[in-house]
Amino acid sequence: MLSICKKELHQFFSSLTGYISIIMFLMVNGIFLFVLKDSNIFDFGYATLDKFFELAPWILIFLVPALTMRSLAEEFKTGTFEILQTKPLSRWQIVAGKYVAVLAVLLFVIVPTFIYVFTIKNLSAVQTVDSGGITGSYIGLFLLAAVFAAISLCCSSFTNNAVVAFLVSAFACLLLYFGFNAISKLPMFVGSADYYIEMAGIDFHYRSISRGLLDSRDLLYFLSLIFLFLLITVQNLRKR
Repeated sequence: MLSICKKELHQFFSSLTGYISIIMFLMVNGIFLFVLKDSNIFDFGYATLDKFFELAPWILIFLVPALTMRSLAEEFKTGTFEILQTKPLSRWQIVAGKYVAVLAVLLFVIVPTFIYVFTIKNLSAVQTVDSGGITGSYIGLFLLAAVFAAISLCCSSFTNNAVVAFLVSAFACLLLYFGFNAISKLPMFVGSADYYIEMAGIDFHYRSISRGLLDSRDLLYFLSLIFLFLLITVQNLRKR
């Protein structure tokens, strides 16, 4: 499993893929937070990273599928998955190795944004920030990225076409993140089942953790989704 993880990381960072991912994530967030009118923190007037944590999930919806679209699809296309099957590795070890590699890349993407915390702290009139809320938001952001990675890896296991894997993954992440929230606002559900429908979506639990309160229900929700999609991925590999 560790060998697969190292191999995946080497592929990410031996080309421009890993570096471009980090640069693009920082650049897009930086432009929205410090440059564009009406979305930058200077116009907002408060020393907070709320704008960043609202924007970051939308970028991750496309960034994470782009990182994982080749993880299994390329193995099927080039025939190297058959070689993997001859190794003394279980399906879970293959999936876990690839999944941990994606999580490591996502850490490299998210960690540089800590500079935003020091930036707004220095811009604050009282030289302080809501450290509890920011910590919770970062934990929620990583869990969100981890769920997107599990979804995208699962979608990559259904096809040998990386582009198809990317499109399906992005749509699935978008649907699970925002779809339930949108459905809950339909007139037929307002005032009855709207709360429960919204609670089934990722956005609800992400916003809950972002308040700085680590609820076991939110953590269980994210971990259950990760396990579910990794389990589906393993089952798909067993059919190959």
